[in-house]
This record gives sequence, structure tokens and C-alpha cells, in this order.
Amino acid sequence: MSVETGFAGIAVLALLLILRLPVAMALIAVSFGGIAWLLGTGPAIGILSNTPYSFVASWTLSAVPMFLLMGFVAFHSGLTAGLFEAAKLVLRRLPGGLAISAIFACSGFAAVSGSSLACAAAMGRIAIPEMVSAGYRPSIAAGSIAAGGTIGALIPPSILMIVYGVFAETSITQVFIGGIGIGIVTALAYCLCILLLARFRPDIFPPTAAAADQSGGRKAVLAVLPIIALVVLVFGGLFSGFFTATEAGAVGALGTIVLAAATGRLSADAIRQSLLETVTTSGSLFIIGVGAAMFTRFLGISGLSGFISSSVSGSGLSYAELMLIIVVIYLLLGTFMEPFGAMLITLPIFLPILRQEGISLVWFGVLVVKLLEIGMITPPVGMNVFVIKNVAARYVTVMQVFAGVIPFIVADLLIVALVIAVPGIVMFLPDLLG
Repeated sequence: MSVETGFAGIAVLALLLILRLPVAMALIAVSFGGIAWLLGTGPAIGILSNTPYSFVASWTLSAVPMFLLMGFVAFHSGLTAGLFEAAKLVLRRLPGGLAISAIFACSGFAAVSGSSLACAAAMGRIAIPEMVSAGYRPSIAAGSIAAGGTIGALIPPSILMIVYGVFAETSITQVFIGGIGIGIVTALAYCLCILLLARFRPDIFPPTAAAADQSGGRKAVLAVLPIIALVVLVFGGLFSGFFTATEAGAVGALGTIVLAAATGRLSADAIRQSLLETVTTSGSLFIIGVGAAMFTRFLGISGLSGFISSSVSGSGLSYAELMLIIVVIYLLLGTFMEPFGAMLITLPIFLPILRQEGISLVWFGVLVVKLLEIGMITPPVGMNVFVIKNVAARYVTVMQVFAGVIPFIVADLLIVALVIAVPGIVMFLPDLLG
């Protein structure tokens, strides 16, 4: 074992990431080089050849393409298009009602997607033009959708949570259930943020909207009933223990295809786009996962994981101090890295510490996903912000979207502090149903 080699590997990895080498390639290169240095080229080649199969062959990971396919089919077939209209029926007369409706629509889309980017893109196309036409300041209209999109990775099915559960060797179902709580709290906090802005900054919101046309509203409600039934079927079966996560994903994917076909929305182009995006997204996630699995092996062989864990345990850090360090690290990584890379690079270091300290891995998984999603709207590489800019380029600039998400980032930081201070916010449902 050589702790120095482990630290050198982390330093080289950081340098490669700064140089913009893809995360997967950086992880594999550093891990292979480090293992070769410690054990020799033969064992390094053996680990390199065995890890891709041993990782990808995990039965649990097959839930990833299934839930991705479910979300992409729902998106490309337009099954979720009525969510915003249905939310408007009830909420548009509130101050900032269209923005609040968009947040609730994002929450509904999250239940069939699991992708922050897809959620932001879908709702951005639908809601931003209507909000701007109604008199909303473009920055707050775009900012609310960019922030609302982050709910897509909090409310199940969350692809981030599936991958976390595999790496942390903890129950994906329990992490999903914990995600429901933080997703609801996030949605309510965003709505409260909009209400406060409407109260104290009426210049950025139009007057309260008139009542929606009831006949159109009924059509919107009828349009989303199949999606509601699908969500109840998939997650009712999952949380009751009738389905595993993989089976729930398969049922969800098949159910979405059947619903899209039954409603006449399933076109050949929708199928082609859904399959293509499912394959490319799954492939990119899995190759990062292979690199992270190798990196975990490298840190274990070098002895760095055990060294850091024992150092933290002997340092006398309090719970609050440890959490502050972790939160700052994830917030910093979120400013320049995409969520999967940031999570998989850090888990091999943090998980031994958390186990040593007796911190719930279910709770931590939900917290990590929340922190990573804050990174999706923070400059300079807030991916949701750039997605919104692309789908609403005629209405906003990148800087306007970043300005619009500032109130929601403040709300997110308060939520993180609350979750750390009161873990029961996340663990109430897992403890109740588990």
C-alpha cells in the first residue's frame, strides 16, 4: 500500500479534469496507471479487462435504461404536454401562478423522467413563451423553469439515485422514497419563493391571471390521467415491494409505450429518438461508472480510503463540520462538473467516512443528489441554464437565466441546511414505509 500514490492519483485526476479530459477517460487512465505503479502492469490489465463486465453486468443497473426509456418515450410522444395546462387550471390565479404551475408541472414530469435536463427542456418549451407573453420578466420565467428542472432528479425515478444505490450498496427503493420527501420540500420551497417575489417585487410579475377556460382545463386533466395511472402503477408496485427497481423500470417503459400507442401519439420518429437517446445516455453513464469502479479499486489498493477514514475519525470533526466540508466540496464541483462525474469521483472517498461515522447512506444519497442538482443551475457550467437558453433563445440570454435562478439557489441552500439539521425530513418516509 502507498497512501502517497493515492494522493498523487487524486492530484493527477484533478489536473486531467481541469484540462477537460472526459471524466470516464480520466478515471480509467488514473486508475490503470496507479494500479500498474503499485502492483504491476499485469494486474492492472486484469482489472481493466474485468471491471467493465463486472460493473455493467449488475442486474440492478438494468433499471437505468428502462427508466430512461420510460422518460424519453413520454417526452417525445408528448404524453406529458398536458401537465402545465392541468396545473394552470388550479394555480394560475395565485400571484406568480404561471410560474408556480410550471413548478408543479416539473414535479409531475419528474415522476416519469428521472432527468433534470429533460424536465427543464420539456417544460421550457411549453411554459416560457406563455409566461413571457403574459408579462413575466423573461429572467424569472426562465429561472423558475431551470430550477424546477432540478426536481427531475429528486422525485423518483432518479437515475442519479439508482447509480448511487449501486455504488453505496444500499436500497435503491429506500433512496427513492427519501427522494419523494426532498422533492416535495423543494417544489414547495420554490413555490414559496415565487410567492414572496410576487409580493415584494411585483414589477417582475404581471397582475394575477384570469381564470382558465374550464373546458380546456378538463381536456388537460383528462390528458394527464394516463400518466397519473402509470405513476401509481409503477411506484405503487415498487414501494409496496411487489416490483424491484428493475421490474418497475421495465413496467414503466412498457406502460409508457402502450399509453403512447393507445392515444395515437407513438410515431416512428418518437420511437427512434427515444431508443437512440436511451442507448447513448446509458452508454455514457456506464462508462463513467466503469471508471469510478476502477478508481475505487485503486484507492483501496493504495490504502488511501482507509487512511482518510481513520484520519477523519481521529480528527474530532463534529457532524456539522464534516457536513459543511462535504457540502462545500459538492457545491464547488457542481460549478464545473456534470452530476454523475462529480458523484462517482467522490463516493469512493466519502463512503468509508460515512460508514465509519454511522451516517445513514440512504439519507446521504438523497442529500448528495440535492447538492448535485444545485450544480445544475450554478455558474459557470449550470447545464439546466444552458438547456433553457437553447429552448428559449428568442426570449433570454444566458446571463438573464443565471440571474433568474439566484432566488431559487438561495432556497436550495436553505433546504440543504434544513436537511442536515433535521435528517427526519428525508428519513420520515423511508422509516415509515421501510
